[in-house]
Amino acid sequence: MKQYLELANKIITEGTWVDNERTGKRCLTLINADLTYDVDEGKFPLITTRKSYYKSAIAEMIGYIRGYDSAAQFRQIGTKTWDANANQNQAWLSSPYRKGEDDCGLIYGKIARNFPKPDGGSVDLLRKIYNDLRSGIDDRGEIYTFYHPGAFHMGCLRPCMYSHHFSLLGGKLYLNSTQRSCDVPLGLNFNMVQVYFLLAIMAQITGHKPGKAYHKIVNAHIYEDQLELMQNVQLKREPFNSPSLKINPQIKTLEDLETWVSVDDFEVENYEFHDPISYPFSV
Repeated sequence: MKQYLELANKIITEGTWVDNERTGKRCLTLINADLTYDVDEGKFPLITTRKSYYKSAIAEMIGYIRGYDSAAQFRQIGTKTWDANANQNQAWLSSPYRKGEDDCGLIYGKIARNFPKPDGGSVDLLRKIYNDLRSGIDDRGEIYTFYHPGAFHMGCLRPCMYSHHFSLLGGKLYLNSTQRSCDVPLGLNFNMVQVYFLLAIMAQITGHKPGKAYHKIVNAHIYEDQLELMQNVQLKREPFNSPSLKINPQIKTLEDLETWVSVDDFEVENYEFHDPISYPFSV
């Protein structure tokens, strides 16, 4: 919470106004932010200065792990986060690559689980990482990336948090996640949960103790229509202590995540929070 509040304050005090072409809105923007999550200490980075809906964030990451490319698939597992980008993004609605209602195209896990090879075929990046880590291997390149510039025009949205680099050191599994762009009032709340979750669940299914998760944000911003709520409501509230995330111990393999796992297999304990805040969402 301290890191989150400090970043929001820094954007407000040091940020530069930028006109965003995609959304048609102005936003206060700051370049470079680094956050650290203590997965090894069980400190779940769930925002407490407003109510946060962690299950939707976890559901979205499960969808990425499964390689989903439809808003309907994401809804089925518990999140509506892709509804707007699939069905309200004007550039995507007019794209010849859009296959119809709810289609997201080549996004996130759809790319990473079938990453195209220049000489033909594809590579399942997550499967390679999972197999390596289960065998105790770290080739200093255990990178799960969603970023493929040659496919941007074939999806409804470029990936924001686009790279997850796993490392084994001293018997622990670490994670470095990189995000090109972040809507701090809305998106960061989700992304903090997802970085923590991804390290925690990968450590569990590969048989390692989790270390820390490091989260780098390149372009951190607050939209103009979010500023008053952040400045005069959320930043005025006193944060509570961090809750903890409990994961079903029966989740033991990547195949479990690909098949039967649901958001009901994850539970937050000791979560105290302030009232929700309805921040505007920019498509």
